[in-house]
Amino acid sequence: MLKKLIFAINPLSTDFGLLLLRLGTSGLMITHGWGKIANYSENLTKFADPLGIGTQTSLVLAIFAEFFCSILLALGFFSRLALIPLIITMVTAAFMVHGGNFSKQELPLLFLIAFLTLFFTGPGKYSLDAQVKPTKKY
Repeated sequence: MLKKLIFAINPLSTDFGLLLLRLGTSGLMITHGWGKIANYSENLTKFADPLGIGTQTSLVLAIFAEFFCSILLALGFFSRLALIPLIITMVTAAFMVHGGNFSKQELPLLFLIAFLTLFFTGPGKYSLDAQVKPTKKY
């Protein structure tokens, strides 16, 4: 029984793993977005503008990705579309904002790896996406 649980790769364990990855990463990312919302006025004066689109626009886009797209990801609703802004935000944070400081790059890179994994695998069976449009098995 234990050997089967540890070494078996089955759809149940894969879908549960995707659920755990989705809920864990989005739950942690929501806290970053909420912090930006709660301290919006303060962040507005000091937030980075790595793309040259303005501090306020950069902050709003980061909030959109980190808070609102993370909620969609947690629900597994429009998951791959929600992951695109999250991936862009993490690439920007890792390579443009914290580009010269590896200790500050680590967290965005970890999120980026998780988000890319979910983008390529999809949200799994335990998601609203799976309920709306069941996936075909080939």
